[in-house]
Amino acid sequence: MTDIPVLYGFNGSTYVRTVRTVLAKKSIAYDQVPVNVLAGETRQPEHLARHPFGKVPVLDIDGLRLRETEAICRYLDDRTPEPSVVPAGAKDRALMTEVINMIGSYGYNAMLGGVAAYHLFPDFVGGKNEEARQQGLEDTKKLLTLIMEIKGDRPWIAGEQPSIADYLLGPLMFYLSLTPDMGEVLGVAGLEDWWDRLSADEHFVQTEPALG
Repeated sequence: MTDIPVLYGFNGSTYVRTVRTVLAKKSIAYDQVPVNVLAGETRQPEHLARHPFGKVPVLDIDGLRLRETEAICRYLDDRTPEPSVVPAGAKDRALMTEVINMIGSYGYNAMLGGVAAYHLFPDFVGGKNEEARQQGLEDTKKLLTLIMEIKGDRPWIAGEQPSIADYLLGPLMFYLSLTPDMGEVLGVAGLEDWWDRLSADEHFVQTEPALG
């Protein structure tokens, strides 16, 4: 492992974008080795040696190899505390963690695999499945409604500053924004204001993947 952190993963990955956003926010210099999920590169022996389940991101940093997005982001926050992406208060930290886990459990497959993939990369999920799209849209709105209830009147999901939860949800919303279903999704109360705010966040904007 080198002295400079090395991030393995391609910019089109939502999870990789979350880590890249946190690295940018904290002005941490790093090298990146593209590993393209869509091209099957995560299943190659070289990457399976880094992550036996063939996932991204993987981050080599400070003599550590970290493989999970939340663990990576929390380590980066502990390592470089300012500006923080973890709320200071115990209640807000718990809410952030709750949302992070809900996105992983209920959001990723619904938003990306169910809705976005239908429109943007159907071949990767076995073709267009209208039933899966409709179920994904229903689950997406259900989850986003809950997240906006947790957020309440505050500007960000877990407080006054963007946290890991915002930067985890944002890349999924970005792909939805490229689909005709975004208008229906933005009907969730409070979501459009949050999305407008995140879309203006300089570090989130900085990590937008190049498409095409």
